[in-house]
This record gives sequence, structure tokens and C-alpha cells, in this order.
Amino acid sequence: MPPDYKKILTSNRSRKIFLYLGVILLLFFLCNDLVIPWYVNHGGVLTVPSVVGVNFDLAKRILDSLGLEGRQADVRLDREHPAGEVIIQNPMAGDKVKKGRRIYLTVSGGELLVTVPNVKGRTLRDARFGLEREGLKLGAVEYQSSEEFPTNTIIEQKIAPGTKVKKDVYVSVIVSQGSVSQSIIVPDVTGKTLTQAGIILSGSGLRSGNVTYIPSADLLPNTVVDQYPRGGERVINGQAVDLFVVQGAEKKKEILEN
Repeated sequence: MPPDYKKILTSNRSRKIFLYLGVILLLFFLCNDLVIPWYVNHGGVLTVPSVVGVNFDLAKRILDSLGLEGRQADVRLDREHPAGEVIIQNPMAGDKVKKGRRIYLTVSGGELLVTVPNVKGRTLRDARFGLEREGLKLGAVEYQSSEEFPTNTIIEQKIAPGTKVKKDVYVSVIVSQGSVSQSIIVPDVTGKTLTQAGIILSGSGLRSGNVTYIPSADLLPNTVVDQYPRGGERVINGQAVDLFVVQGAEKKKEILEN
């Protein structure tokens, strides 16, 4: 029976295909297991240290001492890290790299600073709005007599205009009470009844402000035990004086009923 040349040719072609595949797989494993590792290891392999949280200059010296090259990649505002501190590195700590590899470092630019505006000569309301526009807050308010500044305008601010500060910082101010001749000395109404205190303050050109009741078993009910502003201080005409009063029997009953 004559040979089937078609089957012989097909069989030879299949053997060649398998042979080619075998050679390709062999070359792949040789490259993967021998050539590439040799290339990577040529000149030495190093483990990247962690320099996050370290000042950039020091981080660069650490990397240089290990045969790596520290490069600044970016600067980002970061309120958690001081300016100049490394916050991100690439490659990351623990990665295996060749000697001389560049390590890109992202550095903190610190927290965003804002400029304190000038609020001298402005009213408290205007000053508060001006500070809030810059991300700041109005701090403690003190009062002083002034021959130069009109009543209720700011004489002085505790943080100088133009100063760079962090956001949400409180800026305290001193407010004019007007000239000494226009100011009023607050009478001392401690020890008086609430009714008596109101009459005395009204007669002095002032008025009663918030009344805070304090429980006490030793003092007479409705007696003023403290005040703000204190007696002897100078204030502007018509200012309210807050009073702290011993809780009376009626007040206790009201609290119990509520």
C-alpha cells in the first residue's frame, strides 16, 4: 500500500510546531530565571529604607550613603507634618532596587498660613467679618479708655497686621470705651438684692445683663454674689453688667416643676 504523504507532511508539521513551542518556553525560562536576575543583580541589589517622616536633607543623605539617589518629586501642603519633612516616597520602603536607583520624595510644605488683616479702627462686627474672611477668629475682647479712637472701635490687636499664622488662630483685641470723661465706673453691687442691683446700675447709666442663678444653702436668696464687669472698672455708657445671683425659693420651685 503506497504511503500517505499527506499524513506524513501533517505529522512533520506538528512536530515542528511543538519543537518551536518548546524552544520558546525554554528561552522564556532562561530569561526569567537567569538573564533578568543577572541584569538586576549586576552592580548589587539594595533594599529601599523608609525615609518618610524624615527631613528631606537628612533623607537624601541616608539614601546617598546606601548608594541610592534621593530626588524631590513634589511639595504638598500638609498640616500633619512640618515643612521640609518627607511624606511619600517612591519606590516604597522594603522594595528591592538596583544600586544607584532614584528614590522620588514628596515633601511637606507645612500647613497653609494666612495673613492677619489690620482691624485697628474698625468696629467689632467689621473686625470679626474681616478675620473670618481670612480663616481666623476673633479672640478675647478687652476695653480701655481712649482719647484717639471713637467708642466701640478697636484700639489694638494682639497679633500684628501682616503676621503669617495658621488658620483658626484667635486674634484678641482691645476696644475703645471713648475718652475718660465719657466712660463710667461700674458700681459694686455684690451683696445687694437683684432688685437693688438693677436700680443702682440704671442710676449709673448702665443696665442689668444676663442673670445666672447659683444654688447655695448658706447665702440669702436673690443676693448678688458676683458681677462682670467688676466694680471699679470703666465701661461705656449703657453697657450691660452680668450678675450672678443666689437661687431663690421661687427659682428652685420652677426648676423642680420643669
